[in-house]
Amino acid sequence: MDETDLAADFETHRPHLKAVTLRLLGSPAEADDAVQETWLRLARTDTSEVEKLRAWLTTVASRVALSMLRSRGTRAESDLDEAPAAADPDPDPEVRALQADALGGALLVALERLDPAERLAFVLHDLFAVP
Repeated sequence: MDETDLAADFETHRPHLKAVTLRLLGSPAEADDAVQETWLRLARTDTSEVEKLRAWLTTVASRVALSMLRSRGTRAESDLDEAPAAADPDPDPEVRALQADALGGALLVALERLDPAERLAFVLHDLFAVP
């Protein structure tokens, strides 16, 4: 497979890889870095031995993200003392989007408290229904 075909195949999987690494790392910039590193590793690999590209890329991206988590060290925790506001029974779409963003942020804070192996297990279960 030439590099143009390989790049096109990689691009079809980029959104999936970004979702996996973002869930693991919690930072869009770090997720982009992990996806880029995954591309570099793919470009250096003999792809004739790769049977299932999506699975291979997911494994590599997860390992890159775990490596980044281990090297990151400790991070400052967010302040969780604020009480959540009461839920509106029928919010408009804009409010729903803001609530989804807030919930996503809370999930990221919770994921930051897990060690890298626990975080990987959670993400694999959440995204891929791995038992």
